[in-house]
Amino acid sequence: MAETLAVRRLDRLGVVLVAGGIAATALMPFIYVKANRIAAGKPMLLMQLLPQPSVIILTVLLLLTAFATLFLRHAIVRLAIATLCLAALIVAIGLVSAAATPTGSTVARMTPGGGFWVLFAVIGLVISDALVKIRLAPWMRIAALAAYTALLFISLSSGLLDSLSIMKEFSTRAPQFETEAISHLLLAFGSLAIAIVLGLPLGILCFWVPKLRAIVLQCLSLIQTIPSLALFGLLMLPLGYLATHVPLAAAIGIRGIGTAPALIALVLYSLLPIVANTVVGLQGVDPSVRDAAAGMGLTRWQILTGIDMPLAFPVILTGIRIVLVQAIGMVTIAALIGGGGFGIFIFQGLGQTAMDLVLLGAVPTVFFAFSSAVILDAVIESIRGSAA
Repeated sequence: MAETLAVRRLDRLGVVLVAGGIAATALMPFIYVKANRIAAGKPMLLMQLLPQPSVIILTVLLLLTAFATLFLRHAIVRLAIATLCLAALIVAIGLVSAAATPTGSTVARMTPGGGFWVLFAVIGLVISDALVKIRLAPWMRIAALAAYTALLFISLSSGLLDSLSIMKEFSTRAPQFETEAISHLLLAFGSLAIAIVLGLPLGILCFWVPKLRAIVLQCLSLIQTIPSLALFGLLMLPLGYLATHVPLAAAIGIRGIGTAPALIALVLYSLLPIVANTVVGLQGVDPSVRDAAAGMGLTRWQILTGIDMPLAFPVILTGIRIVLVQAIGMVTIAALIGGGGFGIFIFQGLGQTAMDLVLLGAVPTVFFAFSSAVILDAVIESIRGSAA
């Protein structure tokens, strides 16, 4: 045990994280006390809140986390201390916001400040660094994600954070939040499914026909250079014309605004990673394996389905991971043309100068994108490990 807890050389990443945490604690407000949802609010530093027991415990754990990050060699010990610190941070912001809310007030708002968010990010990076150094198996990474998600869910469902302004925004929009969450995920996963159906055959065709490959990849690369808002605008006119002159198109929901242009734009943006990774994955298959299979009498289709695609699948799945994370983020822009999703809250908040409403759309978007990346990374590594 003495060896595992031995003092080590300063970790460069640890130095940066600790420095960022110190700067956030000393210079940035931990919480804003607002008279209403659009008021600027009174900033409160963490040090100004020290008389509160929860803040004292948080400060002690922050110091322990800084010490562990800089000096302790044992990654599991650093992980345990940082996890306790993360829990203390969540508890502290909940208790501080409850204490700062005037009794009986329904309009006062308690907003986490930049200091809270920086500390949250720093502690999260300390936890991520410790998990990487522990070298968890793929399924254990998913289990760790589930554990931290459960911690967050318990904090939200317990009522601990109900005094925070973001939770008050949620409580007044709970039915709409559920509707927009479903719309967001349907758009992201629906566009991914369509892109896979179109992109995989196109990638295989590009692999088989090299002359076609350059043309297709260049066209798809050109689409990637078009800003999302511009692409939505380009699609609105032809789709609007189609809805006006083709009754069947209007009947199935094709219009100049709404889900249709958003879905088409997301599919177009998603094609390049899938097609390119399909080509790269197939090119990475050893030609001698194909020659041996052909010598055994296998047809081209049998070689493709039985050899090429299974061996190329990890690379193809990497492209799918890129597409999914990209789509989850881009769906927020679709709200500008009536596509729905969490972007509704983001743009409403910007229009009303209500940053807590912006967070109500931004936080779940980041969570879903991060979770998708972790899960697919674990799946990719698991497949590669089993193939090896």
